[in-house]
Amino acid sequence: MATLAELAALRTDLDDPSIDHLLRLVASWSLLADLAFSDMLLMAKVNEDGRDDEHFVVLGQMRPNNRTTLINDDLVGTTHRVDSWLLVRDAFRRGARVVGELAIEHVSELVPVWCVPVRFKGVVVAVLVRLQGPLRGSASLYEQSYLSVFRRLCDMVADATFPYREDTVAGPGLPRVGDGVILMDELGRVEFATPNAVNALHRLGIYTAVEGRSFADVGLKARAIERSLEFGIPSLEEVDRGHDVAILFHGVPLMAVGQVTGVLTLVRDVSDIRQLNRMVLNKEAAVREVHHRVKNNLQTISSLLRLQARRSEEVETRIALHEAERRVRSIAVVHEVLSREPGEEVVFDEIVRSLVLLVEDTVLALHPVEIVVNGELGVLSTDLATPLAVALAELLTNAVEHAFTDFGDDDEHVGVVTLNLYQEDGQAIAEIRDNGRGLGENFSLDVPTSLGLSIVRDLIRAQLYGEIEMKTVPLSDGGGTFVRVSVPLTARL
Repeated sequence: MATLAELAALRTDLDDPSIDHLLRLVASWSLLADLAFSDMLLMAKVNEDGRDDEHFVVLGQMRPNNRTTLINDDLVGTTHRVDSWLLVRDAFRRGARVVGELAIEHVSELVPVWCVPVRFKGVVVAVLVRLQGPLRGSASLYEQSYLSVFRRLCDMVADATFPYREDTVAGPGLPRVGDGVILMDELGRVEFATPNAVNALHRLGIYTAVEGRSFADVGLKARAIERSLEFGIPSLEEVDRGHDVAILFHGVPLMAVGQVTGVLTLVRDVSDIRQLNRMVLNKEAAVREVHHRVKNNLQTISSLLRLQARRSEEVETRIALHEAERRVRSIAVVHEVLSREPGEEVVFDEIVRSLVLLVEDTVLALHPVEIVVNGELGVLSTDLATPLAVALAELLTNAVEHAFTDFGDDDEHVGVVTLNLYQEDGQAIAEIRDNGRGLGENFSLDVPTSLGLSIVRDLIRAQLYGEIEMKTVPLSDGGGTFVRVSVPLTARL
């Protein structure tokens, strides 16, 4: 399905500023549909072979939330002959609102229609079509008030003061007509308020009648409404009463001849949403604290291992303790990242940067070695990130410590360990390549000669259900060792 911008660019001769104006309109026109209890269409002239008066194209369609839709089909992108929409043609030609009836496909009776010209920079660029469905008997006081506001907004559409340049007045998270409506005059005095709006005011502790009075008169401070009255721009404000009550006010200024003639205030009780947000934030804070404490405990264990290694006289014992300390620190790196952004997923690239620094700080190599990282793995689940981080730390350490043992300090050979990271076919891929001496002739990963490689093999194959490959690179290709780790990104059973 093509977007409005794509349809307008392909089927009409509208320029970019005019298309942007129509985009702002359709971002806000759910307010119009709800106030009119009607379906809305946005129609523009089709530019075919230089003829602008032969067909209309539907650029947008909106259904009301408070009334059954009249048109079940999706008409966006469809083309219609002018003789089927003569009222739309008249609105284009006159540049004024045209009211009448039209025969609509699949509707047995003639449909009352309003055709409102959408003007931009003095030119009618489209027509807003209101298709009115059957009313439920006589209109109530509130329905009459809604329709009155709708007429005022239609006048604003015709003189290009609606939609507003500053912001949309309908969209995700913003109050809707069904949430609550308060209509004010040009002095900020309440003309009428719906029951839902009155209930919201009661939640704020305002029980006096508000009709004929301003918010200031009843003790309510709402700067958003004052801004809408003073500057003629839509404003949004959340008013709290303690920790349990939060009411969202959205001021929509009503204009006529460049002057503010009133404000349509949309009201929504967001107390439950704010309470839920606080609960989520508290939970995130608790999870963050848990990861922070785990990280601190792991660092404490790491420090104890390091102290014990210093006190040990046996060389093999010191080496084993240092290796254990490094493995504990590699796990702590994951919890350190999770303590900043708790959740079931983690940005693995932050862990990789910390792992590289860890290896560079803890490994003592006789030959200068540089670690280069290319690519990224993005966001990974925590149950994948932790064992993968330990495995990569072991592989990097193994490459730095053992790949260049035959090179001395005065050797001109530059030791380079490259870590390539990427995702492919649902797999997380890590490739480690060094330009060192390569593996021994009898090397086998199934019978590893070190505890580190045993840990890596078991983590990759048994815990992550992945694959690991290690081989010596031929001298013709630069020599060294190549390691490829591949683990599935999907959940493991």
